[in-house]
Amino acid sequence: MSMMPRNEPTFRESVDLMYNRAVALMDLPPGLEEKIRVCNATYTVRFGVRLRGQIQTFTGYRSVHSEHMEPVKGGIRYSIAVSQDEVEALAALMTYKCALVEAPFGGSKGGLCLDPRQYDEHELEKITRRFAYELAKRDLINPSQNVPAPDMGTGEREMAWIADQYARMNTTDINARACVTGKPLNAGGISGRVEATGRGVQYALREFFREPADKQAAGMDGTLDGKRVIVQGLGNVGYHAAKFLQEEDGARITGIIEHDGGLFNPEGMDVQAVRDWILTHGGVTGFPDATYVSQGASVLEEDCDILIPAALEGVINLTNAANIKARLIIEAANGPVTAGADDILREKGVVIIPDMYANAGGVTVSYFEWVKNLSHIRFGRMQRRQEEARHQLVVDELERLDAAMGDRWNIDPKFKQRYLRGADELELVRSGLDDTMRIAYQSMRECWHGRADVHDLRTAAYIVAIDKVAASYRAKGL
Repeated sequence: MSMMPRNEPTFRESVDLMYNRAVALMDLPPGLEEKIRVCNATYTVRFGVRLRGQIQTFTGYRSVHSEHMEPVKGGIRYSIAVSQDEVEALAALMTYKCALVEAPFGGSKGGLCLDPRQYDEHELEKITRRFAYELAKRDLINPSQNVPAPDMGTGEREMAWIADQYARMNTTDINARACVTGKPLNAGGISGRVEATGRGVQYALREFFREPADKQAAGMDGTLDGKRVIVQGLGNVGYHAAKFLQEEDGARITGIIEHDGGLFNPEGMDVQAVRDWILTHGGVTGFPDATYVSQGASVLEEDCDILIPAALEGVINLTNAANIKARLIIEAANGPVTAGADDILREKGVVIIPDMYANAGGVTVSYFEWVKNLSHIRFGRMQRRQEEARHQLVVDELERLDAAMGDRWNIDPKFKQRYLRGADELELVRSGLDDTMRIAYQSMRECWHGRADVHDLRTAAYIVAIDKVAASYRAKGL
């Protein structure tokens, strides 16, 4: 972030610039475009927690961008870089993201200005519970009004604390568990939520690679197999995206960038091995099977096919955009490409799959978790064995025919095993996520190719999303 040039717009200005670019191509009534653009409310909370023998004061935010649908949805991040501007920009993106993938939520975001690495678990729990208390008593955490989720610096553990804190304050709310998503499985979570954002990135790339015209636009052909991929940020999102692309699609992960430097190996690296190294050693330094580069950001400029920025905003900016060699960028993070860099890359013919779509896997599976919590039953519980029983009927009949035909044909036992198995919650979640990512991609693509005045996927994504938000406001009588 410190590399960002002075004349670069801020993250929030970038989001506004991109919004304005899309709105200019739309026919919205005057006034409505501003109503959709502005952030409805931001609450700043400053609270004290007694730690290490003294009171420490923390500053947190919860921003609500749009209540065209409720509850509003969005992560809570723990980072030293958290500011009101950042949280408001992220809340705006959440509005458009939910609209684009048809999750029935408005956009929100939260943040706590602290470095979670500076506190032990017991301290973080005290801080998190106090933050949750401050938000919940103002209905900024509430199953029907505002539902947070994990983000940078937070995970299942923090969500469990928040859910418990809300339940303690609302002892008779039968839907208390739905006040936050991204919880551990044993506390009302859903299978596949931890991997969801990374899995969504994989499904987005698969859908892109199904379209010959889109591959051609990025100067690519073939499949994901053998494609050289550089990943910036091997946190939850980057790790899962890289791991799935490597193990299931045959992609070659040639570069990995972390906070302490970068790794590069044109032959590819074992993502799991790098992740294990980071968890043991606190960074990528010293990893044996790749070349270590102390200036990690320089690895962004290495030769590759696909670049996956999966950490902070603004990492691809005016200082390095011209040197990016990837033909396809998929924004696994929020706002990793600044508005200025976006212009440069578009002119170079680089295709960017925008954050608003690319990382929507997280909120999609959060939606499934919220529905699970409200229905008080896990997915697949009622129908799984019935599915298996119906499939068994088909297999029995095939086997009867098989016996009648003698040795002329045989059922492959592998087919039998796979066909007989009813879907469990994880399979249903993946199916729902895949369907969501495919439909949303097609709606963007239709706008991208169908309109002469739309030249990139980001503008298309904004147009599709803003259109849906505008329709919600019209239905409300606004």
